[in-house]
Amino acid sequence: MSIRDWPAGERPREKLLAKGPGALSDAELLAIFLRTGVAGCDAVTLARQLLAQFGSLRALLAADEQQFCQAHGLGTAKFVQLQAVLEMSRRHLAETLQRDDVLTSPQATRRYLQAQLRDRPQEVFALLLLDNQHRVVKFLELFVGTLDAASVYPREVVRSALKHHAAAVILCHNHPSGVAEPSRADRALTARLSAALGLIDVRVLDHLVIGDGETVSFAERGWL
Repeated sequence: MSIRDWPAGERPREKLLAKGPGALSDAELLAIFLRTGVAGCDAVTLARQLLAQFGSLRALLAADEQQFCQAHGLGTAKFVQLQAVLEMSRRHLAETLQRDDVLTSPQATRRYLQAQLRDRPQEVFALLLLDNQHRVVKFLELFVGTLDAASVYPREVVRSALKHHAAAVILCHNHPSGVAEPSRADRALTARLSAALGLIDVRVLDHLVIGDGETVSFAERGWL
C-alpha cells in the first residue's frame, strides 16, 4: 500500500503539519527527507530498514559518503542533500548563539559545540572566540589529531586570539571515545593556555569537553 493510501493522520507529512515535528518517529522524519521509497518499499519502510542497518538516526547522519551511498535507496544526491540540511542546522545554532552573551546562553553554547564536534572521528581542539561583551566572534578549529589525542600549541592559540581581536575565549575539544571526562593532560593544557592568554589580557571563560551525550565544563567544576 502506498503512503498516499494511508489514513491522513498516519501520513508523515500530514502528521507533522497537524502535530509538529516532535510528534514524529525517527523513521517518519527520515521518510520525509527521503521523499520516496524504492520498488516494493514505501518511504517509511525504507526509513525503518535504514535505521536498522545503521543502528540509529545519529549514526546514519554521521556516515561518510561511502558508507551512506552503499545503503539501499541512498546515493550521492541524497548525501549532498543531507549535508546541506546538517550545515543549515549548524548555522542556525551559530546564529542563535551569536545574538546573545554566551554566559547567559550556556545550553545554546553546548548545543552548538556538540553539533560541531560530537561526531568527529578524530580529536579536534577548537576555540570559541568572544568580544568584550562575550558575544561570539568566530568558531575556529585549530588542531586535528588522532582517535585519542591532538597536539595543541599555545603559541598558535595566542596568535588566533590576537588575529581576531578576542577579549575572551572558550576552549573546547571532543573525545571520540564518547567519554567526556577530562584527563590530567586536558587539565594541564588548560592551565598552560590560561597562563599564555592571560599575558595578552584574554580570559579563558571555560573549557568544554564534548563526549557522546554529555559535555564537561571546567568552569562548572571550579577548575578555572
